[in-house]
Amino acid sequence: MPSITLAQALTQAQAEGLGRIDAQMLLLHVLGRAPTDRAWLLAHDGDTLPAAAMEQYAALCARRAKGEPVAYLLGRKEFWGLPLSVDARVLDPRPDTETLVAWALEVLATRAAPRVADLGTGSGAIALALQHERPDAQVLAVDASADALAVARANAGQLGLPVRFIQGNWLHGVDGSFDAIVSNPPYIAAQDPHLAALTHEPLSALASGADGLEDIRTIVAQAPARLAPGGWLLLEHGWDQAEAVQALLRDAGFDQVQSRHDLAGIARCSGGSMPGGAPQ
Repeated sequence: MPSITLAQALTQAQAEGLGRIDAQMLLLHVLGRAPTDRAWLLAHDGDTLPAAAMEQYAALCARRAKGEPVAYLLGRKEFWGLPLSVDARVLDPRPDTETLVAWALEVLATRAAPRVADLGTGSGAIALALQHERPDAQVLAVDASADALAVARANAGQLGLPVRFIQGNWLHGVDGSFDAIVSNPPYIAAQDPHLAALTHEPLSALASGADGLEDIRTIVAQAPARLAPGGWLLLEHGWDQAEAVQALLRDAGFDQVQSRHDLAGIARCSGGSMPGGAPQ
């Protein structure tokens, strides 16, 4: 196989359909460079790509071209500034989910040693971000998948964060009272054509019944019994589900029902508080 430069390798990857940043991230990975070293690539674009690295790069590009998330190919993803290990056992954490973290921190700001539950924790991204920002918090992370919990526990260990993990189906079997319950549950309709492009991620973390709201309905129904007065339930949902989720929250007796927008200006999270607390 003839040798090529770093610039030629990137050009070839993009010609095969990869995005520029994806191509750069994968090339940095095979070269053993940090994902923040994109400027290094520009300064060394005339360097020859070693044969072994070229073979590895071609294999990763082929997998990416078939839709496998870059995070899985790298084995890592940064979320809320925290480096997380991720693989096909968990959902690839999205930057938009940081909207949920920011809102949770806001509603917990005046509460000392708050009790927080993260339902469907996956890689542990939300729970670990909250624990990192609020070392005084008691954070419980719940997931039905033992495989996902293994990933989340490993991330907590690597970061030295004392999140508590239990296996369970949403709040079923969870004891205690919480100041906030947060969740990024499955919210895609089971027959949604977009699922075809997400086959590399766990289906159980993506699809939720005929209208995508099955799991959200369950959480909304269970949460009032586990929230302290004034405690908040905050949910991430689909781009077109804010109105439906707000209606579910109001019907369940929540106050201050509202939504928050993601980085693209889309109403991506909705929540409400239990009666008895101070207005936010």
